[in-house]
Amino acid sequence: MDAEAIRRSLESSGLRCTPQRYAVMAFLLERNEHPTAAEIFEAVNGVDPRSSRATTYNNLRDLVQAGLVREVAVEGRAARFDAKGLRHHHFICDRCGNVEDIDWYDVPKPASGSLGKRILRDSELIFRGLCTKCAPRQASAQRHKRHGRVNTG
Repeated sequence: MDAEAIRRSLESSGLRCTPQRYAVMAFLLERNEHPTAAEIFEAVNGVDPRSSRATTYNNLRDLVQAGLVREVAVEGRAARFDAKGLRHHHFICDRCGNVEDIDWYDVPKPASGSLGKRILRDSELIFRGLCTKCAPRQASAQRHKRHGRVNTG
């Protein structure tokens, strides 16, 4: 997404295109990983030291509320942020906490009335387990355990 497209997306969502807000959006759009607020602050502040931690966190909150950025909650760890325009689900690794994008597919909406008086706006799935880097280590540890060896790695 080029600079003008970022500016338009901010303004069409009712947000002013401040230099700090633009920097947060540009950073998120350039990344495939899902950084934490602290990582975003470090990166943005490294380019423009005028951006405070509070400004970065407030901009993230505003971008999430405007629907331009998604906050991915990871239990026991810092939330991660994602600004990819295409809808997708997430896979969160139990061991390393890595958050990966999973291709979008439609999920049936809950049956009418099953949510009580709640009004469903959107839904996404979060898959949890071991990522492709951690799964082989788990299998190796289980093999070593079965054979009486202790895995120290």
